[in-house]
Amino acid sequence: MRIAIVCLGNICRSPMADVVLNARLEAAGLAELVHVDSYGTGGWHVGNPMDERAAARLTRVGYDATAHRARQFSAGTDEDYDLVLAMDQQNLDDLRDLGVPPEKLELFRDHDPQPGDRDVPDPYYGGTDGFSHVLAIIERTAEALTDELAHDGGKEETRR
Repeated sequence: MRIAIVCLGNICRSPMADVVLNARLEAAGLAELVHVDSYGTGGWHVGNPMDERAAARLTRVGYDATAHRARQFSAGTDEDYDLVLAMDQQNLDDLRDLGVPPEKLELFRDHDPQPGDRDVPDPYYGGTDGFSHVLAIIERTAEALTDELAHDGGKEETRR
């Protein structure tokens, strides 16, 4: 199975989710069955590393944030993926506009076990606390998604 996680610029939310979900999949023994990448709908940061605050927050709790380089999701990118997870409603709308089929498209937080807002807030224009809050959302959602994938054997798309 191949999963793309998409936010706006691919320097905060989606790369954090990419790193965390890949770590969870590795720990669950699913890394050979599930491949995860991240993208942004905008191209402003293409080729750049993760936002320093996002990388610092991940590093502080033991993740490796060094390999990320921002990429842009464009029309046709979805053909390489079974599931495309948008970080917020605007990203979801942008992905629909790019022609991603509805059966492949979900919000990342559709897998969040906690009820509430389905958007992962964008911490870019805020302080470091926003990155901690986003990481907490990502970690619990990535854990739940990993459990779903483990239950499905990493072969089937997960749907709620």
